[in-house]
Amino acid sequence: MNLVIDIGNTYTKIAVFKQDELLYNTQHAKVDNGIINKILDEYPVGKAIVSTVKKKENGGWAEILTQRTTLSYFNAGMAKGINNHYLTPETLGIDRLAAVLGAKHLFPGKNNLVVSGGTAITYDWVDAEGNYYGGSISPGLNMRYKALNNYTDGLPLINADSDFNGNYGKTTTEAIRSGVQNGIKYELKGFIESYKTDKNELNIVLSGGDSIFFDTLLKNSIFAPCIKIEPYLVLKGLNAAIHNNND
Repeated sequence: MNLVIDIGNTYTKIAVFKQDELLYNTQHAKVDNGIINKILDEYPVGKAIVSTVKKKENGGWAEILTQRTTLSYFNAGMAKGINNHYLTPETLGIDRLAAVLGAKHLFPGKNNLVVSGGTAITYDWVDAEGNYYGGSISPGLNMRYKALNNYTDGLPLINADSDFNGNYGKTTTEAIRSGVQNGIKYELKGFIESYKTDKNELNIVLSGGDSIFFDTLLKNSIFAPCIKIEPYLVLKGLNAAIHNNND
């Protein structure tokens, strides 16, 4: 079994895989030794992999993984099967690379546009041959709501509402939802349309914590038949990295 840990900007996601089967997953704002020991006591993990977008390690649990598993840290060299053409590979978010690796593993021989909704929204395209050239990064759903509240004196902080489907708002709250949620919807459609112009046969792989919400925004669009929902795509990409780098 493999233990996969993805340290993101907001949460740390943890999963246990048996081959490609996801047996267990959880997420925490902060991970401590007790959490790691409990998982290792319950599952006979042989290998572990950690991916982090942060500069510093969270806590001292890495030492436990070193003692109880064969531990590796995900890096660009482990993304076998991905031909990375990014001009500044040293600045490429390791989570973005894991996501495209996951898409290629799950949908081999397909053109995949990976849309990840988390703290930020990222768009990354990997073609059927595994060529990756880059993508786009924009503010995430909650970041947009918080920015309107933080950088103005009069706009309240509100939450997303998946039931809102108006073209405009009749109140200030609705106007904010219209701006944020319709803005993301039009952004999604615009990016997808631009990629489909180049590659008609295209999977749209939605991942991350807001993947279900993004699917709701696109449910009545012409792109709906192309959508694949994979909220654990990064975790699956990291698990694939373990398989691809077995000695």
